[in-house]
Amino acid sequence: MKIGEKLKNLRFIIDSDNIISASDLAGKKLVVYFYPKDDTPGCTKEALEFSNLKNEFDKKNVNIIGVSKDSVQKHKKFISKYKLSLKLASDEDLKICETFKVWVEKSMYGKKYMGIERSTFLFDENLHLIKSWRKVKVNGHAEEVLNSLD
Repeated sequence: MKIGEKLKNLRFIIDSDNIISASDLAGKKLVVYFYPKDDTPGCTKEALEFSNLKNEFDKKNVNIIGVSKDSVQKHKKFISKYKLSLKLASDEDLKICETFKVWVEKSMYGKKYMGIERSTFLFDENLHLIKSWRKVKVNGHAEEVLNSLD
């Protein structure tokens, strides 16, 4: 997505009883952050940092949704294990990842594979993209996003 582009009316699958359409999120700023996998060290740290700052984001009228291709069940376990106060969306069919162009070729120890590029996108109240972070480094990132709202 490019700066100024409006968020398409995607569906964020939170759980079997809770599917949020992008249009449902209008009226507040929105942070959508993408992470590779539940319950891995970097992803856990990032989720905890966003979760710990959730009250500060709430004060600034901002919704936060984390997205990975993990199942709704894995998300529930992850949220419960770490007492996260975030909404996590399951993108098993990669529709959201592909819209944001975060499903990319990666490389580890010379082996190439497809995976989610850790990225964050900030939208205004009308769901227009106002800032993005690609190839995110976890430490302090949630605070950086929060500070960008000032």
